[in-house]
Amino acid sequence: MAMVSEGAGLRGPLGPEPALAQSGLAQPSLASGGDYFALLKPRVMSLVIFTALVGMAVAPQHVHPVIGFTALLCIAVGAGAAGALNMWYEADIDAKMMRTARRPIPAGRIAPGEALAFALTLAVGSVVVLGLLVNVEAAALLAFTIFFYAVVYTMWLKRATPQNIVIGGAAGALPPVIGWAAVTGSLSLEPVILFLIIFFWTPPHFWALALYRSEDYARAGVPMLPVVAGDRETRRQILLYTLVLAPLGLAPWLFGFAGVLYAAVAAVTGAIMVLIAWQIHRERPPADRAARNMFAFSILYLFLLFAMLLVERVWGGLLPWVAA
Repeated sequence: MAMVSEGAGLRGPLGPEPALAQSGLAQPSLASGGDYFALLKPRVMSLVIFTALVGMAVAPQHVHPVIGFTALLCIAVGAGAAGALNMWYEADIDAKMMRTARRPIPAGRIAPGEALAFALTLAVGSVVVLGLLVNVEAAALLAFTIFFYAVVYTMWLKRATPQNIVIGGAAGALPPVIGWAAVTGSLSLEPVILFLIIFFWTPPHFWALALYRSEDYARAGVPMLPVVAGDRETRRQILLYTLVLAPLGLAPWLFGFAGVLYAAVAAVTGAIMVLIAWQIHRERPPADRAARNMFAFSILYLFLLFAMLLVERVWGGLLPWVAA
C-alpha cells in the first residue's frame, strides 16, 4: 500500500497542528468529495490496482470477469482504506512537512474523527466483500495487508526506526500476491517473486526521495535513513539494494513465467537502475540530481516490468515468440 517514514517521539494522530486544532472534532467538516478521494492516496492506489491485476494475469487459472473486477475493486478500496488510516494517524507529522501540509486533515478540511470512520468503513467493507464474493484466502491477505500498513508500519515502525521503509515495504509488495490468491485461492512461487521485486524496489525508491527531502523529514522528526545515518550511508544502502533488485528483476524469466520481451526490458532497465544508484553513490552530498533521477526512473522501472508481464500474458497466445 504505500510507504514514507516517521520520527520517534512524536504524538499520535492528533498532534498540535494549528489547522487541526481550529477544525475541532465536534464540528462537521466542509470536505468535498475530492478531499475524501485524496484520503485514499489515489496515486498509490493506482499502483496497487496495477500490480494486483498483474498478479491475477500471471496466475495459471482464468477468472470470471465479474469476479476479477470485484477482486480488483476490493483490493483498491482496501488500499485506499489503509492510506486513509495512514493520513489519520500521521496528521501531526503531515502538518509539519511542506510536501504534505495541504492534505485534507492537516489543512482542516476533514475532521480526524470523520477520516477514521471513513477509513474503517472502507477497510471492513473491502475485506468482507472480498471474502464473500471472491474467496477467503484473498480476503485474509487483504486484511493482513491493511493491518500491517496501518498498525505495524504507520503506528509503530514509521516513528521508531530508520528501517521502517524496509520492513514496512512488505505491505506495498503484497497486492500481486492478493491478486494471485483471488484467482487461485492459494499461493505459489510466482507471486512470491513479484512480492520480492517490489519489496527490494521500495528502499531505493523512497530513500532517493528522502535524500532530497531530508530537511523536511528532519523538521518533522521523521527517522528516515538520511536523517539518522546521514547521506553517505543512505547512498550506500541505495546501491546495495539496487544491486540485489536488478538481477531479481530477471527472476520471472529465469523461473519460466515471463518471456524474452520481459527479459530484455528487465535487463536494460535494471542496468539503468544500477547506473543511477552508482551515480548516487559517487555524488557528493547533497545528492539531489541523481536522487531525483532515481525516484523518477524507479517508478518507470517497476511499471515497465509489470507491464511487460501483462503484455506477454495478453499477447502470448497471438505471438508465441513473445512468451518463449
